[in-house]
Amino acid sequence: MLFRDRTDAGRRLAQYLGHYQDKNPLILAMPRGGVVVGFEIATSLKASLDVIVARKIGAPGMPEYGIGAVAPGGVLILDEDSIRLLEIPKEEIDLITEREREEMERRIRRYRQGRPMPKVQGQTVILVDDGIATGVTARAAIKAIQKQEPKWLALAVPVCAPDTARLLKAEVNDFICLATPADFRAISLWYDNFQQVSDEEVVNLLHRSWHGSSQEPKA
Repeated sequence: MLFRDRTDAGRRLAQYLGHYQDKNPLILAMPRGGVVVGFEIATSLKASLDVIVARKIGAPGMPEYGIGAVAPGGVLILDEDSIRLLEIPKEEIDLITEREREEMERRIRRYRQGRPMPKVQGQTVILVDDGIATGVTARAAIKAIQKQEPKWLALAVPVCAPDTARLLKAEVNDFICLATPADFRAISLWYDNFQQVSDEEVVNLLHRSWHGSSQEPKA
């Protein structure tokens, strides 16, 4: 399965989530790309859209290799096996973790613009991203949401690595994924257009969803 772009992926994913519409779900999207997917799902389900910001902790010198992740509420997940294998000192882990926490807080302020976090306790929540590879940031986001005691937590993504999909299914009430290709390799390979999403686009989509209009937020 190949998606034209994140908008296409969101619309196609929404077709498999229609049974959630009468549950008044809260869509929590993971910036940046997940917000584009989540916007289409929220629009289709006439649901509330918001963000949950989790940040991957990359290995020193190999930032794309995730050795952990941070999420709101003091959530920290570390891949101890990878850390031992790479012989990364605790002091260096602490330094990278603090840097990612600061970036997480910056993004939260940028995206939310003073808007309070939505109520999660007792709600049906659908966590959305544009794809999942190792799953470390998704696991951190799941843990952060679960700490707030939702009634039901679903994870919905267009594409996911097969091994990761098997692991994540056990951590949520429902897992909806359109494709788990055996030759996964990278999320970007399953999109015709996987260009980077800007902070400005994230803010614009959130503003449109929150205010029910196509107007862009004031600078």
